[in-house]
Amino acid sequence: MVRVVAPARPRKLVKVPFVELADGRLQGVVSSGSDIGRVYVSSITASTHAYHCSTNNNRPCGGLRGAPCKHLETLANEAVLQYGLDRVARYLRVEPDAEVNTGAELLHGLDSRHEPSSAAVVFSRFLRHLSYLEVPGSTTPLPELHWFPSTRVAR
Repeated sequence: MVRVVAPARPRKLVKVPFVELADGRLQGVVSSGSDIGRVYVSSITASTHAYHCSTNNNRPCGGLRGAPCKHLETLANEAVLQYGLDRVARYLRVEPDAEVNTGAELLHGLDSRHEPSSAAVVFSRFLRHLSYLEVPGSTTPLPELHWFPSTRVAR
């Protein structure tokens, strides 16, 4: 049985519609502040603290100038709202200072460097996530979400 953890605090999905701790990274999709039609895929690797930010079609973020950009700060802040500071810090394998309260503060305390990575996998997961919003409400299981075999005996 998979345990579902409730969000630490409710968050607004307009700025960061997708955030997850998966594949050894804090990763997600962040809306552009200047263009409503553009999104950025941002990620921070747990073990090395390497970070990257690019558009969904792999154009690098202009804010990456030797330090994490605002998209990465926003992603980290929303991750803390979604999962809580302790869980995000544990996932990234860091011990935050006592005065760290936000994801951006946690991010700036990391010994990190820029390392390019592909946005395709994260963006694809985001699009898949969005597709479930279009599924009409039902009590019958969805075949692709029905991961566990039935416990009933067929007759």
